[in-house]
Amino acid sequence: MSLVSGLAEVTDADFEAEVIGSDLPVLVQFTAEWCGPCRQLAPVLKEIAFEEGDRLKVVQIDVDRNPQTTISYGVMATPTMLLFRDGEPVRSIVGARPKRRLLADLADVL
Repeated sequence: MSLVSGLAEVTDADFEAEVIGSDLPVLVQFTAEWCGPCRQLAPVLKEIAFEEGDRLKVVQIDVDRNPQTTISYGVMATPTMLLFRDGEPVRSIVGARPKRRLLADLADVL
């Protein structure tokens, strides 16, 4: 796991350990270097990761460099965010949104 734009980045190789095996719920942003809305969303996710770090883990995965995970979860657009709890995806959010709206979208599952 490495840091990209201040967020932890996971790969096909460590997705199972970092996301599926996490004790905390994990918000995974499927992103790409060429994705403008993904870059807009990064500071929002970084803030959420800092503020909610005790109850939510936030990570990114690059869709171009990690096709196996991207395909296995049926991700067709970037940015897509999947919220995992107990190793299972429980919420899918497609597209960038402001911090307040994103927190509202996540409130019932956190």
